[in-house]
Amino acid sequence: MTYFRLTCVAAAAVLLVACGGSDDPARGALIDPPATLTTLTVAQIDAATASSGLQAISGKAKCDVKVVSLNYATVGAKSGENTNASGVMLVPAGSCTTAAPLVAYAKGTDVQKPRTLANPQDSETFLLAAMYAAQGYAVVATDYLGFAKSGYSYHPYLHADSEATSVIDSVRAARNAAGTVGATLSGKVMFTGYSQGGHSSMAAQRAAERDYGNEFNVVAGAHLAGPYNLSGSLRIPDAIAGVQFFVPYLVTAWQKVYGNVYTDVKDVFKAPYSGYIENLLPNPTLNYTTLVTTGTLPSGTPNQARDALFQSAFITGSQTSTTHPLYLAAKKNDLLGWTPKARVMLCGGAGDPTVPPAVHMAVMKADFDSRGVTNVSTVDVDAAIQATYGPGGKAPTDPTSAAFATYYGSYHGTYEPPFCHAQAKAVFDTVK
Repeated sequence: MTYFRLTCVAAAAVLLVACGGSDDPARGALIDPPATLTTLTVAQIDAATASSGLQAISGKAKCDVKVVSLNYATVGAKSGENTNASGVMLVPAGSCTTAAPLVAYAKGTDVQKPRTLANPQDSETFLLAAMYAAQGYAVVATDYLGFAKSGYSYHPYLHADSEATSVIDSVRAARNAAGTVGATLSGKVMFTGYSQGGHSSMAAQRAAERDYGNEFNVVAGAHLAGPYNLSGSLRIPDAIAGVQFFVPYLVTAWQKVYGNVYTDVKDVFKAPYSGYIENLLPNPTLNYTTLVTTGTLPSGTPNQARDALFQSAFITGSQTSTTHPLYLAAKKNDLLGWTPKARVMLCGGAGDPTVPPAVHMAVMKADFDSRGVTNVSTVDVDAAIQATYGPGGKAPTDPTSAAFATYYGSYHGTYEPPFCHAQAKAVFDTVK
């Protein structure tokens, strides 16, 4: 009995040391030893970027890139929840030996529950390797709560506070892993993310500067094609491209976080979707394509898909009422009203049909401007996208054409990211 009590006291002491005596239970502590999966050589990176056309944007690699898997302690969406998340660390290697700034990246909307960025074949991971790590930046990118190795029971989609904790704790995890994996970090931190990740990275920069100013030397944030104005986006009469994925994802996630978005799922979703939608995303087996081809989610134009999926009264209420529970949940996760200390760049493309800059980036910039914030810039990469991917260098205009479907179907997910990442890296290069 005495032995048992002593071990408990010893364990408590260890926990206190690990926690720094705070209420944060070893957030960012490594649950598994960091595992080096592979090292991408300069030659391999250059061959891949040359064949894909990315090299015109990324430039040639300067560094080999070590791909490291992480599994770290973090917290859930509700107070007192301790859990874990996984992710990847990309470490400049080979001839790159100087101390590296750390880019914390947040990924775009993901519907595949098993997917991890700790995979050198993943296109998003390779983009980060080519754009940042091969140029001398260390990178850490979380898989988020509810994905890959995370034991959390769901993904709190577009929930700003838990996005922020997942990203901030990934920075801590990368620092904890650095010595083991041969990374020398300079101490400078930059936040970036794309799409959902632009919302996550902005939420993370806001929280890091506000709550952990002595822990993180945040030198810049570059938030790319993010939905910062969620409540405003609900007011738009026409549905966005991808509505059948993104809107049920946030409605069901916010219901799990707040418990008051609806009382009966059938009041929000039509049959048959109401029977399974609450536990559909992220999915253990289906991806964006197969969710639709299997009939699990509706196809058609954005408005057709929305109207097949949602009860019209719920949509109308969220578009018009200032007391509608979805609108109130969205207001909690808007990112308007904060003041960054470090430099911020917002990037988007005017033709983006999924996260329209007129609804998000322009409103965010106007909010900063209205409060006299002077360290924020915006970039529109639409001209570069049109010149590179538009037929004859222009965006297609016939909505019935195959070219129109291809162009706008690829705009947000494929065309826009590299151009915005190039803008992000240009900002980071000035403060690294």
